[in-house]
Amino acid sequence: MTKDNEKRVILIIPAYNEEKNILKVYESIISFNRIKNTIYDVIVINDGSTDNTGLICENNNIPFINLIDNLGIGGAVQTGYKYALKNKYDIAIQFDGDGQHDVNYVENLIQPIIDNQADIVIGSRFIDKNSSEFKSTFLRRVGIKIISFFVRLFSGKKLLDTTSGFRACNQKIIKMFAKNYPTEYPEPITNMFLLKNKFKVKEIPVKMNERTAGISSIRTWKNFYYMVNVILSIIIVGIRKE
Repeated sequence: MTKDNEKRVILIIPAYNEEKNILKVYESIISFNRIKNTIYDVIVINDGSTDNTGLICENNNIPFINLIDNLGIGGAVQTGYKYALKNKYDIAIQFDGDGQHDVNYVENLIQPIIDNQADIVIGSRFIDKNSSEFKSTFLRRVGIKIISFFVRLFSGKKLLDTTSGFRACNQKIIKMFAKNYPTEYPEPITNMFLLKNKFKVKEIPVKMNERTAGISSIRTWKNFYYMVNVILSIIIVGIRKE
């Protein structure tokens, strides 16, 4: 966001045990702001980390909210949306604390919202095969395709990267997510809900990086459990009468 643009933008960064990544992620955003003359605010949600994530934020003057207990990704992200709503941000962006998301794509994410072409914009690894070398493991890619199939089956809309956590939302979605946000599997479930209810959902190609340190919240042994529950949740949202 350039200085002559009145939209207030905040990056919501959920972080659980990201002591090896969080400072580098924050510094990449600050450096981008300085070089590109943008004003992207940041709020880190320290989700009950048992390592030094909170201490690193405090010692480096990183804006953060310290959750006493681990709420999980849904609770942490919703905390960020509550903060964005309370502080009257125009656009909120989910941005991973593990270094997988690239701040250089933020401008592309928010532009369709600024142009009133979208309520939510999703950063996708799969639109342009050359945009992102890192596309997760083979099994997860298969899982994403299966989830995409069910989303299309019940919404009638095609969405390629249904589990992407790199998303930008306008004020209408910020308000909605601040009040109601899934505790588990938030991205595919909310994407399904938004498509079904005729919100303007747009995907754009982005590059994502591989995690360099720490452990993903979705472990290999959980993949089957994750898939079954996501699909069941999508079906429930798909057949529910609003």
